[in-house]
Amino acid sequence: MRSIHSPGEPDLVFVAARPPSDRILARCFGASLDESLASGSAPESARLLAVRARDIVSLRRRSATAANWERVLRVARESAGVPPVPRSRARAAALPVCAGRILAAERAVDELMSCLSVPLPVPAQGVAMARVLLTDAAGPVYNWRSRVSLTAALEAAIAHLDPALPLMPAAPSRR
Repeated sequence: MRSIHSPGEPDLVFVAARPPSDRILARCFGASLDESLASGSAPESARLLAVRARDIVSLRRRSATAANWERVLRVARESAGVPPVPRSRARAAALPVCAGRILAAERAVDELMSCLSVPLPVPAQGVAMARVLLTDAAGPVYNWRSRVSLTAALEAAIAHLDPALPLMPAAPSRR
């Protein structure tokens, strides 16, 4: 790439705007794209992964994910008989949650919500991991038979939400 500015100035990178159809497809295939991102696929490895990653790491979408975790925690408290934190427009859960597991992992859930709400850029993998835990009916949030530890899964997501982590893998060095 040829630079047309004076030495010492950083090269500008222009990102082409994605067509609206990519955003629609990324939403339609959101669950499978989230699973790919959560398992460590690089967002830049596929067009739809890049679009999905860009969407889920936005502060608005991360805040919505944190609010969904807050709702899961509230539902777990209600089903376990713990007095709920007052909240307006409460609805019944569509799928029963494993209240005991969620309450046992409450500290990790609180930390995850805090990490998701930080107004700093975070890697897509951690956000995707948090989203997959919320949406996977066979996972530890909803399925008592799941062998996955909810606390361990939450801690893994938290570790991947560290703003100090690189957002993209390092480019191979040219020699």
